[in-house]
Amino acid sequence: MSGQAKIYLLILGMWGVNYLPRLLPMVILSKLKIPQPVIDWLGFIPAAVLAAIIVPSVVMPDGQMNVSLHNNFLITSIPAFLIAIKTRNMVWTLVTGMFVMALVAK
Repeated sequence: MSGQAKIYLLILGMWGVNYLPRLLPMVILSKLKIPQPVIDWLGFIPAAVLAAIIVPSVVMPDGQMNVSLHNNFLITSIPAFLIAIKTRNMVWTLVTGMFVMALVAK
């Protein structure tokens, strides 16, 4: 087998590994009647995943817990979080976070 054929086979394998886990649940679950409580519960998953990504970087910026006024990430996240709750606008949230970080980092 030539080098180019191996590359094409590798690309095809990567496609399968990425596509099948997305396709199979969609095909299987499209035939089932999912109860409303399960659908409601699934609605919380994006917020939980986002929190799991953001919270460690905010409270552990150096790899250790740092919940103090010396933690710029924590100080920046508070007004950004409040703006996010109040406006529900990602642009204003990002602008607020960047502005406060620029003020705090000086």
